[in-house]
Amino acid sequence: MTRTDEYTVATWLRAWYDLYAQPNIRQATADRYKLMIETYTIPRIGKIKLKKLTSRDLQKMYKNLMEHGRVNTKSGNGNPGLSSTTVRSVHLMLHSAFERALKERLIPRNPTDDCIAPKVRKVEMKTLRPEHLKSYLEAADARGVLPMFYLELVSGLRKGELVALLWDDLDIQNRTISISKQYIKNPSGKLTLSRPKTETSVRRVSIPQEAVDLLIQEHEKHPENPYLFPSSTTGEMYYPDSVVKLHEKILKDAGLEHIRFHDLRHPNVKPKTKNFYSFLSHLCVQRVTLSPITF
Repeated sequence: MTRTDEYTVATWLRAWYDLYAQPNIRQATADRYKLMIETYTIPRIGKIKLKKLTSRDLQKMYKNLMEHGRVNTKSGNGNPGLSSTTVRSVHLMLHSAFERALKERLIPRNPTDDCIAPKVRKVEMKTLRPEHLKSYLEAADARGVLPMFYLELVSGLRKGELVALLWDDLDIQNRTISISKQYIKNPSGKLTLSRPKTETSVRRVSIPQEAVDLLIQEHEKHPENPYLFPSSTTGEMYYPDSVVKLHEKILKDAGLEHIRFHDLRHPNVKPKTKNFYSFLSHLCVQRVTLSPITF
């Protein structure tokens, strides 16, 4: 298809994806673009002729996505709409696609230029308070997953990085773990192994000796298994969402308020607080027997 008048929004977005986007981006990003094109955009404005698409058409679509765009109704805390972050991502992708169309003189101007993209709504971040860490780890130990969640607290790994860890990724002598891969879910729901989110995310993470000792104990339970944390049910790697559900059960067991699994990373992606460092320096794991904490 080459003639300008023959392009609809659907045919152009698919052509742009195949020719310009997919060959030049990470697979995880390509999967995300595919979802935004096929699930969020084409069903709503795909039949409109490319040259006739207006900023108002896009603005109406953004509003509809914010109110009714969620496909998986089991997520989003019951909200049928997509998050402002996701809708803004759709807007940015469309801007790139229509910018290419503009360069090829298929449209007179980019319709996204006149749109008001949703402002990202900040979600209040909650973290485990130092005085709650003991209860949290005791609950994790009771479920037989202490090594996994202790490592998460001291390293701040993403859930996909955590489940992808192999025994060979642990350097016992230097007390580090190597992060070079992660499991992510593509639009079809299947897990795929990919590089971490950014090149700077390929890294070595230093961990305390207590974490090393726990990981050694964990591996001794399944010495022939290459995964650092194989599922007790399947023997294969944990599904990333299963780790999140385990985290939620641990919070409930410990009598603690809901905290997103992602927010466990908070003390590790920003400068650690004095209390967090103090806690780690006093943490002595002997099947979660903790020494007194003094601040």
